[in-house]
This record gives sequence, structure tokens and C-alpha cells, in this order.
Amino acid sequence: MYPFTLEKPTTLADAAKLSSAGAKPLAGGQTLLASMKLRLSAPEQLADLSGIKELTGIKKDGATLTIGAMSRHLDVANNADVKAAYPALADLASRIGDRQVRAMGTIGGSVANNDPAACYPSVVLASGATIVTDKREIAADDFFLGMFTTALEEGELITAFKFPVPKRACYEKLRQKASHFPLVGVFVAQYDSGVRVAITGAANGVFRHKGLEDALNKSFTAEAAAGVKIDSTDLNSDLHATAPYRANLISVLTQRAVTKALG
Repeated sequence: MYPFTLEKPTTLADAAKLSSAGAKPLAGGQTLLASMKLRLSAPEQLADLSGIKELTGIKKDGATLTIGAMSRHLDVANNADVKAAYPALADLASRIGDRQVRAMGTIGGSVANNDPAACYPSVVLASGATIVTDKREIAADDFFLGMFTTALEEGELITAFKFPVPKRACYEKLRQKASHFPLVGVFVAQYDSGVRVAITGAANGVFRHKGLEDALNKSFTAEAAAGVKIDSTDLNSDLHATAPYRANLISVLTQRAVTKALG
């Protein structure tokens, strides 16, 4: 690692001042610290967000779940309100990475980092969630801009997420065994307003699939999903899987997700 200073703000206002002045926010550290150890990142100052109570907590208000940005994966996975109202979200959180990552990693850190193979962006996008920051609220459809790129401005901090509770939902993924990231992950959520399907791990960033959404809006069945041709043109091809293989996975995992969502 390169030398750096560590600040420990206790209020959101103090954290925002540090971030605006150039300090790198430190959430769970599961990505940032690893990149610093490899000398891929060299921030001169870190602002540890773990002591800010305003960024924690999970509550249900009607048909909306609000989750603080510093909620750790285990917090989301084990929370009674999440398990009762949105079990697919709890299930997703319970299967992120390994025990160390789940104990330390946070939803805010994961979404802000926007790794193209991370699990959380898929549920945020499939839910049509709202990302709340210290400056504004951002719709999920406007938030994810590409590989490790989001709509967050310099110094802007995520404070919470607002998830509308769906009628049915399910997350299916095929895990890459070495990294524990999904080779492909598919989150399907059905609302009164329609079905949303978000895919992670397959391309340069999380994305919705219009063809699958249109088919499932007509018939929420595995057969309807199976009838959709998945174009592999813009999908990743690497040492783990070819683009056509990932296209097939999208179809198979969507079918499994719909089947499980139907019970």
C-alpha cells in the first residue's frame, strides 16, 4: 500500500465535507482495500463511514423497504422485515461472496462501485429502486452508466436505498468458483406495473432485458422466457465463458427464476 491518512467522521455532514475535499469514502472495504494492497488505487486520504449511525438501519414503511447504505450484507440477509417482505433480496444478500465479504461488505459500497459482475446492482435495477444520496434521489434506471461508472457526482455519498416491494421476485446466478462473483446473474421482479429483469455478470455493466420483460408481461411463465432469443453480440467473452454461453445462461437462469418465483 501507499501511505494514506484515515479519518473517522461520526456524522454525515462531516463525511460529506471530507468527501468533497477529496477523501475516498471507505464503506466495507472489500473492494477498495484489496485494490490498494495491489497498488491499483492510491488515495491519500480515506473517510471511514462505519461510525455514522445515519447510514445504517433497515425499515419497512408500507410497500417500501428503506435500507441504509452502510447496512452490511449479513444485515440485509438476516433482517426480519426484508425476509418477510422481500425474501428474494434477503436471499441475494445471503449468497454474496464468502462469509468474510458478507460480514464486512455493504450495500452502499457495492452499488457505488458498480462492478459489472456484482449481485446488488441487479436487485436495485430490477426493483426500480431509488438511490438516496446526501444531495438528491436518483432512479435506478438513471444510476448505472457502465463499467464501474454511476451517476454519482464527485464527493456525493449514497445514504440509503428505497426498494418497492414486488408481488414476486427471484434471483438466480451461476457463480464463478474462484472469485464467487456471478458468471451471470438474473433478477426477476414482478410488480403491478410490469415485470423487470436485470442481468449482471454478462456484459460491461448491469442491464435490463426488454425482450424478456415483454414476454413475461404477456405470460409470467418459464415457457415465455424460454421463447425469447438472447442476442450475444454485446455480451462478454473471456477465459471463463464465451458470449454465446452467457446468452444461454441468461435464458436458463431467467426460466429458473420465474419458476421459483411462482413457487
